[in-house]
Order: sequence, then C-alpha cells, then structure tokens
Amino acid sequence: MKQLLPGLLFAALWASASVATKFGVQSVHPLILANVRFFIAGLGMLLFAYGIQRTKNAWPVGVEWRQLTIFALLNTTIYLGTFVLALKQVSAGIGSLSTATNPLFITLLSAIWLRRMPRISEIVGLFLGLIGVGIATYPLLGNSYATLEGLLILLGGMISVSAATVYYARIKWRLPDLVINGWQVLIGGILLLPFTLFFADFKTSHYDERFWLSVLWLILPVSVAALQLWFYLVRQDAVRASLWLFLCPIFGFLYSYLLMGEPITVYTIVGTGLVIGGLYLGRK
Repeated sequence: MKQLLPGLLFAALWASASVATKFGVQSVHPLILANVRFFIAGLGMLLFAYGIQRTKNAWPVGVEWRQLTIFALLNTTIYLGTFVLALKQVSAGIGSLSTATNPLFITLLSAIWLRRMPRISEIVGLFLGLIGVGIATYPLLGNSYATLEGLLILLGGMISVSAATVYYARIKWRLPDLVINGWQVLIGGILLLPFTLFFADFKTSHYDERFWLSVLWLILPVSVAALQLWFYLVRQDAVRASLWLFLCPIFGFLYSYLLMGEPITVYTIVGTGLVIGGLYLGRK
C-alpha cells in the first residue's frame, strides 16, 4: 500500500497530460504552451517552498546547480518540449502510449549506468506490460493520425526522460523534492526560452479560455502533483517506479472515452489484464 496509492495516482494524473496538451496546442504554438507552463509552475513551487513553507537549508549550492541543470535539460527542456511539439502531429492516444516505452529504456539505462541488473521477474513483467499495452492500443493505432516526424520527436523525448529518471536516481539529493521540482522546471523553461522566441509563431496564438484551462491543468495536477509522486517512487527504485508508466495508456483510454467518445473494446480489457499482471510480477 505504501507504493500502490502513489503509483496509481501518479499514472492517472500523468496520463491526463496528453489530452490537456492536445487541447492547449489548438490555441497556441506548442513551445509557447510549454514555456508558460514551465515558468508559472516553477516559480509557483519555489515561492511556496521558500515563502510559505520557509524550508531551511534548501538553497542549491555548488555542484547542485549543475545537477539541477542537467536534470532540467533532460526532464523538462528536451522531454516536455519535444512532447508538446509531437502532439501537434500525433494523437493524444499515441502520446499517452509513448510513456509505456519508458520502462524499457529505464531498465536498459539502469543496467548500464547504475549497474543495476534487472531480475527475471522484472524482465518478464516488462514484456508482459509491453504486450498488454500493444494489445490495448491496437485499435487506436489503426485509426490515429500520426506523422513520421511526430513519432521520431516522441521517441527522442522518451529516451531523454528515461535518462533523466536514471540520472535522478543515481544522485543522493540533499534538497527536498518540491525544491528540486521547482528549480528543474524553472531552469528547463529558461533553457527552452531561446527556441521558443526563435521558432514559435506568436501571431497565430490565441490566449483564450481553452489555453488557460490547459495550462492550469498541466501545472497543478501534472507538473506539481504527478512529479512529486514520481520523485517519491523513483527514490524507492527507478526500475520498479517505471512500471507504473504502463498504466498511463490505460488511463488514457478512459479519458479518451469520457472526453472524446472513443469506445473501450475487448482489446482494452485484455491489454489491461496483461498490464496488471506485468506490474504484479515486476513488483513481486
């Protein structure tokens, strides 16, 4: 139960990012959406940590600035920057599906970087989860719009966030999770800003109600709540934490059904069963 509730809540919140982003990029350029989200979320978390909580000894010093910058580059600038760009060219369902590839990359990178060899049960759980996700998403992939460029952008983002997860797990952080999260999101936004100013189309952007509702959802439930849960899970074990990502496409189907009218088929039910089986083996 110590990891069950945080894991389920994380997957439910993280999966909602695809739908929220898909709504947001209908109003503004993807990079504008990303930068507005990063700056508001990062500053908000830091103001809360330093101004309201008044956390002591929580200011980054020395090598911690470099660690935060590397983490921000991988986890926020590259991953979330490419994610919003890709969702301009692929469906929200495929965006949610892409998160299921993370456990494979995390397991491989952990074996190389952390010398943390996966157990047999974890390997079997990973493959069961991947098969389950493939079965559940088969009808969606057959009917979804996607471009080769969009899929390649998604792939690059998945590799980047997997590397960020392993990098985070190998460092003994002194700072509280909220401070780490606030700084990495803010620094990630600063690193992304030059690309936004150069490539984004500001003239065709509309800062309407749909845009601000999308930003609000991406900040509070996703950037704040979901990432805090993710940091907690990764601190326990990076590979086992990554298994919760298998549930993201399943929650994604539920959101698509409720918000977009997409049906839940027998493929979804069978795939869900395999995903749960994979999670059980991986966490046993």
